[in-house]
Amino acid sequence: MMNTDKHIVSSFDRDLEGVQALVMKMGGLVEAAMLDAAQALDTRDEELAQRVRAGDKAIDALEEQIHTECARLIALRSPTASDLRTVLTVMRIAGNLERCGDYAKNLAKRGTLLAQMTPIEGATGSIRRMTKAVVLMLKDALDAYIQRDASVAADVRLRDREVDQMYNALFREFLTHMLEDPRNITPCMHLHFIAKNIERVGDHATGIAEQVVYLVEGKLPEDDRPKDSGVTALAAASTTGTGA
Repeated sequence: MMNTDKHIVSSFDRDLEGVQALVMKMGGLVEAAMLDAAQALDTRDEELAQRVRAGDKAIDALEEQIHTECARLIALRSPTASDLRTVLTVMRIAGNLERCGDYAKNLAKRGTLLAQMTPIEGATGSIRRMTKAVVLMLKDALDAYIQRDASVAADVRLRDREVDQMYNALFREFLTHMLEDPRNITPCMHLHFIAKNIERVGDHATGIAEQVVYLVEGKLPEDDRPKDSGVTALAAASTTGTGA
């Protein structure tokens, strides 16, 4: 019986390692898509933007594969309560990454439109810096998962406030440009939705970090997510049009 138990445990661990490898591959694709979409926006590279849009299919396929493998794990391996929590965490992380992939695709779509418009000075560089910040959050959240490090995950949660501050600063900048010249309204609206999408990616990175805390400690963080209180009512309400 003992040898059988060991065999079952090792088989579960081996299968789980395979699923975790898929999660990390998915995370790498999402990170690259975000950075490429921001670069395409900054350099007006429509070909790169198109590659980002096309690449979303691979991200979606990985999520489907991860969910299929997790369902198989549950059905065939009959995981213990702690192992089941790990499998459910993997599925939630994959769901968060899939949404981030959608936001990257949306960045690329709007970047293609903006390439045909008069540029807003300094805006795309600021968006690129904001993108790098959220991509680093994603990377650290996934590393925290692999290492089962709740302290790194907690740090990612705190950094979400910095992303909110960057978004609020960009929102005020775009509003100023729109007030100065009505011709800036259309490009600034696109830029604003892009910034909002990036801010949402920060939220999903925070969600992954919270799942890591849940996995390690058995419960979600009890305190509310730290958010920047400087957000305006209009910016807070501007979620329309942020979907992929």
